[in-house]
Amino acid sequence: MRYERTDLMIGTVQEGLQALVEGRHGDPFSILGRHQYGNLTVVRALLAGALSVEVVEADTGKVLAELETIHEGGLFAGVTGSTASYFFRIRWPDAVQEMEDPYSFPLLLGDLDLHLIGQGTHYDLGRTLGAIPMEVEGVEGVRFSVWAPNARRVSVVGDFNSWDGRRYPMRLRPQAGIWELFIPRLTHGERYKFEILDGNGNLLAQKADPVARSSEAAPSTASIVASSKPFRWNDEDWMRRQRADRAREGAMSIYEVHLGSWLRIAEEGNRHLDWVELSQRLIPYVQNLGFTHIEMLPIMEHPFGGSWGYQPLGLFAPTGRHGTPEDFAYFIDRCHAAGIGVILDWVPAHFPTDVWGLAKFDGTPLYEHADPREGFHGDWNTLIYNLGRNEVKGFLIASALEWLEHYHVDALRVDAVASMLYRDYSRNEGEWIPNQYGGRENLEAVEFFKHLNSIIHDRCPHAFTAAEESTAWPGVTKATEEGGLGFDFKWNMGWMHDTLHYMQDDPVYRKYQHGAMSFGMIYAYSERFILPLSHDEVVHGKGSLVAKMPGDHWQKLANLRAYYGFMWGHPGKKLMFMGGELAQEREWNHDGSVVWDLLDSPDHAGVQRLIRDLNTLYAQEPALQFGDLHHEGFEWAVADDAENSVYGMLRSSDDRSSHVLVASNLTPMPRHGYRIGVPAEGRWEVVLNTDAALYGGSNLGQTEAWTERAPAHGKAFSIQVVLPPLATVFLRWKG
Repeated sequence: MRYERTDLMIGTVQEGLQALVEGRHGDPFSILGRHQYGNLTVVRALLAGALSVEVVEADTGKVLAELETIHEGGLFAGVTGSTASYFFRIRWPDAVQEMEDPYSFPLLLGDLDLHLIGQGTHYDLGRTLGAIPMEVEGVEGVRFSVWAPNARRVSVVGDFNSWDGRRYPMRLRPQAGIWELFIPRLTHGERYKFEILDGNGNLLAQKADPVARSSEAAPSTASIVASSKPFRWNDEDWMRRQRADRAREGAMSIYEVHLGSWLRIAEEGNRHLDWVELSQRLIPYVQNLGFTHIEMLPIMEHPFGGSWGYQPLGLFAPTGRHGTPEDFAYFIDRCHAAGIGVILDWVPAHFPTDVWGLAKFDGTPLYEHADPREGFHGDWNTLIYNLGRNEVKGFLIASALEWLEHYHVDALRVDAVASMLYRDYSRNEGEWIPNQYGGRENLEAVEFFKHLNSIIHDRCPHAFTAAEESTAWPGVTKATEEGGLGFDFKWNMGWMHDTLHYMQDDPVYRKYQHGAMSFGMIYAYSERFILPLSHDEVVHGKGSLVAKMPGDHWQKLANLRAYYGFMWGHPGKKLMFMGGELAQEREWNHDGSVVWDLLDSPDHAGVQRLIRDLNTLYAQEPALQFGDLHHEGFEWAVADDAENSVYGMLRSSDDRSSHVLVASNLTPMPRHGYRIGVPAEGRWEVVLNTDAALYGGSNLGQTEAWTERAPAHGKAFSIQVVLPPLATVFLRWKG
């Protein structure tokens, strides 16, 4: 029996077919695939450029029908007379292809998934949206899904369909604004994007997947289908220990690193290292220096290297600059094997305006605010996430969990928290919108941080969060149930700026701002603090740390060593940016490398050795750890000797069984027989002197001091110590 063309188009209209072949139809499943009209079984396929299409029964290989061309735009149709599973045999000008019909598969995402996405409480988006290799009805392929509620049409494009948006239009799940499509016989490694028609029918620039788990390295911009094969972890003992150490009471010394400029291979075009090479070189280096953690500037995929990763567009994808996601997981696993925790900088504050990214993703301000007074950062020319949308909050929280759960990352340092908390951040009058109560506080951001930290602490007991927050916002590290934001730590930006300002002054004038070094202790226990000497202090013309120090070459290094000693003696966890450990003389250049040749100089190698010894002492001495978080573990021994620019800090363990005196002389004048009151009688041993010859110092000092019954600084006992010039000395009570 012969069927006419009109028979093959039962249930359709010519206008619908025209819209489909022109890529304007928003419901391709209503036309494509297999449809039943009474006793008539019709199959339609849109395969522009194909010469012929056969429908083949999957189980038997029997040809059920050869489809006829019913539209010159590449639409084929035919009557099969069968409801059995089938695949297409497609003859192209240069090849024959066999594949199942993408429009023969049922709905993929469940109603619960869609409901949770709409509520902003689906925290496994990395395994739900995006590109997920899977098996559907016995067929291997990739499920694609994307949130674009205001689009008229969304298609998957890639090498597999010549980037032709007419080929794989998706199905809309309107209750959540999610588009989905299963494309059979695809696998991981395929490049793809989404092609979108906005609500007005305008074709947008092809968009990268917001939830892609792998991406091309910049300047390329395609997303890549990531493997769903689980990584084989070997860090069970490490993860168990981290869960047991949630209080973070011990030593924490963080090496902050920009992976792209830590070490470059000049002989190979100045390339940076991949994840495997970083495992072989960075991890042993950090381990040897005694750091407990590596903190990486953002490694989420980002288009512009000059942003150092702080303008990311791939919040679920490790940057392709260093290798595959599997290689990244390997790097984390190797860190844990070496006893090193991993902290990632994470940016939920803003994103760049690149047209292939999140900006006006479906033709509307979807991820960002529509009003630039809420949605645009003038400082960075970036867009601000709209935390008033459930889907956006869920997207960001799911991103955070992707790194902590899937990649076993130990902590997130949340960037630019202050810019999120204040609606008027870096804005002039009239450039911002007050909250519902007329205030400057961003109430949506406050609730977001509380929710984020609550979810992380509930689902990731091994992990902690740290806030880069530069204001006096109260309760940043206070528990959410007590009204705080719920972070575990906060960067002490005030301490950093005060102490660096002091150290930059000529020692002759330091007595006039003596309080700058001690002021941080007034609020030291108002939050749980990390003391940062971060990347921000060694760029944009600020010079390196050693370049900030006054005096000649020897004095600069002596000042820096004394400052490091003061920092390691001061309450608070420690953070140092790469290059600081060898007193790099030029400021950081993200296109360059740490100046490793400096280690040929004994003076600079001495600074590196000092950092190693400070970390070792910190890790071994309970008295230097307890006071990081507990005021009972700290008291000033000397805080008021402005004339001599001397500071003395007493650190004690929780049971008062161990004490360490940290004394700093921040002038070039040595102090002999300087008397300091101490809490315990007996011998005090010098365990570290930043002026020691092995660090490049003058080697002035002593090895021990005995207490005398001579009251000083409110103590019944005191010791006389030698304070070398521009130096910090650590003395431990030996009983």
